[in-house]
Amino acid sequence: MKPASSAFAGIIRAPQPCDHARIAELAGQLSYPSTAEEIAHRLAGLQQAGEAAVFVAELETGELAGWIAVFVYRTVEADARAEISGLVVDERYRSQRMGEHLLARAEEWARENGCVAIGLRSNVIRDRAHRFYERHGYAQIKTQKALRKQL
Repeated sequence: MKPASSAFAGIIRAPQPCDHARIAELAGQLSYPSTAEEIAHRLAGLQQAGEAAVFVAELETGELAGWIAVFVYRTVEADARAEISGLVVDERYRSQRMGEHLLARAEEWARENGCVAIGLRSNVIRDRAHRFYERHGYAQIKTQKALRKQL
């Protein structure tokens, strides 16, 4: 799946086991250091749980240069929507429309899975990412604190 205007000449596809190490490297660029083993375990869990997908951007050279993860977010108080849990493009390949292609594929997956809206959360320090999402029709709907407890 490619948007009409395109500088990115690779393909968007599902990840394969040989991609785990590279996905881990890219997760590190997103400030989530991971090992290939952790990525394999997480991808298996997503696959088992269903209602989630990961797509990778592969360059014509075969190098993996980005990925996006999306899932169906279900709650009692609102209709199901898709949620992007992560999007990263290798810092060497940013501003070449690869993120646009990954985003378009996640949105397509969301529609295929019956979602009429898609959202995401982005750290307040990621101004460049915020501008990217806004250029693609995303709007800030609220500000909140993220709380977490280790179990």
